[in-house]
Amino acid sequence: MAKKATRESYGAALAEFGADERIVVLDADLSKSTKTDVFKKKYPERFINCGIAEANMMCVAAGLAASGKIAFASTFAMFAAGRAFEQVRNSIGYTRLNVKIGATHAGISVGEDGASHQCLEDIALMRSIPGMVIINPADDIEAVSAVKAAIDYDGPVYMRFGRLAVDDVNGPDYKFQLGKGVMLSDGSDVSIIATGLMVAKALEAKELLAKDGISARVINIHTIKPIDEDIITAAAKETGAIVTAEEHYIMGGLGSAVCEVVAKNAPVPVRIVGTDRYGKSGKPAELFEEYGLTAENIAAQAKAAIAMKK
Repeated sequence: MAKKATRESYGAALAEFGADERIVVLDADLSKSTKTDVFKKKYPERFINCGIAEANMMCVAAGLAASGKIAFASTFAMFAAGRAFEQVRNSIGYTRLNVKIGATHAGISVGEDGASHQCLEDIALMRSIPGMVIINPADDIEAVSAVKAAIDYDGPVYMRFGRLAVDDVNGPDYKFQLGKGVMLSDGSDVSIIATGLMVAKALEAKELLAKDGISARVINIHTIKPIDEDIITAAAKETGAIVTAEEHYIMGGLGSAVCEVVAKNAPVPVRIVGTDRYGKSGKPAELFEEYGLTAENIAAQAKAAIAMKK
């Protein structure tokens, strides 16, 4: 199958489920990039271009949600989580309104757009808002399912989508469950817990480790909040070591969330694959290599975690 960016899946899903007249889609003048223009063409009467005014867009979305609509507010992650944080916190999170934030172009895979647009702190920001659900899909199948789950859920949801086209890691019979992680393959020596675009690299790392006789369990955490404590706790107890992988800062993201669970339920060594540096302009593949977001580094960190076992 051809590769597909999860931002494209977002636009396609909005159009697919858009027959629900409660759905209103808002965009901050980026509809061709966020792919909400697909919905716009099909349901123009329920599409609002708010212009380059992201904070205002969040307030408009809050007002629509307060009147009974399911409001999808769409823009780049840097603007959705960064520029409009106060409005998301106060107008959407505090009031627990039924707003869905579609944040595209997250992470360093934005590539040539550079550091100013490579949002690597959005998960940390959204995790700090009580009651905010955070979904970071790994592929097309999961992204479409995530949009449907967001529609069915009554409350604020932050969805993180990428610009880079990716292969599917899930099969056609995949069943998305909000708040439930997915064990993609079992293993006994170490658990690799990944999210978003790093799930595919986690599967590659498993194959690299197998060549050295190391059995790795791979878990996809698509819902970072609320996180699946059961699958993480079981991984810690049954494999005794964990490495996490995310296209995000190591502060406040998936690794931090996993460490919180492990510290509480089953303390074991944890190594976090992510970054603590600003992004930079470059080809996505080159940036992933420079920042250590590779299958090879995941495998190396898995070995380091295993070495730390008591």
